[in-house]
Amino acid sequence: MLSAILTAVAETEAAPNPLLPEPYDIIWSAVCFAIILFVFWRKFLPSVKKTLDARSEAIEGGIKKAEIAQAEAAAALSQYKDQLAEGRAEAAKIRDQARADGTKIIAELREQAAVEAARITTNAQATIEAERQGALISLRAEVGSLAIDLASGVIGQSLSDDKRASTLVDQFLAELETDDKAKAGK
Repeated sequence: MLSAILTAVAETEAAPNPLLPEPYDIIWSAVCFAIILFVFWRKFLPSVKKTLDARSEAIEGGIKKAEIAQAEAAAALSQYKDQLAEGRAEAAKIRDQARADGTKIIAELREQAAVEAARITTNAQATIEAERQGALISLRAEVGSLAIDLASGVIGQSLSDDKRASTLVDQFLAELETDDKAKAGK
């Protein structure tokens, strides 16, 4: 059995392993890899680094611009809120002033209406009193002439004397007024 193992080992040493390349392939592949790595390191990597740096700066600049814009927007919002609060306060002040003015105007109009109503009432009372006085005078004259006509018929004499007739009428009317006052007093 030992001889079988030795023959198997001898056969394996003589046959190359398909998974392991030859040493000269490994050396030439390493040299090519080193040259490609050097070219990549010197030429390609700096340009990629520049591009990445430019993108990074652009992103940072965009972030700064966004932060500045956000700060400006916050300031504008704060200013807008202040102006809105100021406008609301001014509107409330104007509403209060308008209410006060409205109340004042209503009070003035009521006062004017009361004065006008009092003036109209006074004028109406004066007119009524004047008409009443005119009616009394007219009635006195008519009652006087009727009384004279009646008295002439009753007495059988003509009372054509104005003085005498007027004295008689005045006495008659005075008696009527005293009778009316006496009846009203009861």
